[in-house]
Amino acid sequence: MSFASEVKRELLAVEPSARHCQIAELAGISACIARPGADGVRIDTDNSAVLEKYFTLLDETIKIERVDEKDFIRKPDDKRLFELLKSDGADLLTADPVVIQQDCCRRSFLRGFFLCAGSVSNPEKSYHFEMVCRSHEQADQLKGLIAGFGLHPHIVERKGHEVVYLKEGDQIETILGVLGASKAFMDFENTRILKEMRESVNRKVNCETSNIRKSVSAAVRQIEDIEYLRRTGNFSLLNDNLREAAELRLKYPDMPLNELGRKCVPPVGKSGINHRLRKIGQIADSIRES
Repeated sequence: MSFASEVKRELLAVEPSARHCQIAELAGISACIARPGADGVRIDTDNSAVLEKYFTLLDETIKIERVDEKDFIRKPDDKRLFELLKSDGADLLTADPVVIQQDCCRRSFLRGFFLCAGSVSNPEKSYHFEMVCRSHEQADQLKGLIAGFGLHPHIVERKGHEVVYLKEGDQIETILGVLGASKAFMDFENTRILKEMRESVNRKVNCETSNIRKSVSAAVRQIEDIEYLRRTGNFSLLNDNLREAAELRLKYPDMPLNELGRKCVPPVGKSGINHRLRKIGQIADSIRES
């Protein structure tokens, strides 16, 4: 089962106790799957679990039951639904402000909407949360509701639909808590922490590996310059300090600069020994050019 499916299964089990929250969740589901028509309201979804929850909410709020497994709310029951959701009956794409005026109701509305049109990626792979909207007005309302919880959603057009989405891990973690997916919230947080720790360790290892490679490359180049000076009879051009640094590098080819500097008499720091070896390289280069 995908992470998104686990989140939705958890949310399906959330049962709002207050009637106003039940109405708000009903409005969130209706915004996605309810299609008003001349004969009533057609409920357009292949998700049997969502369908069952929708009619359960209808039964609990205005005693409309599902008849003969039909996915349809016939007249005059549709008018009762419109009155419940403060709709004029033209469409149910957006929620009336009265239905979602309380914080708990906004959470319920978003939960219902996500159950029908939402998705969230596995945090082990990527951070992405989205809800697909049926109109520009719907996307704007959804964006505003999510932003009301201190988040920063964006809207993008995809295949003729407007999609409201979040990309940051901490914000997706927060929206899962807003929807009421407590277990998914904890799972996401744990996964995110472990993932960030692994990434931090990998960055440090890569950085250290890069530094080691640079140090080895520099040491190899220094030894080549020193051996070149010896081979061409120019080693005597080096003053006492440079000659000491050259002999130490040949004797200790793998030694880090700070340790190599401490072996000088008198000892010098990392920058001091590095300056001497760099000077040797410049002398070797000038001889090669001439």
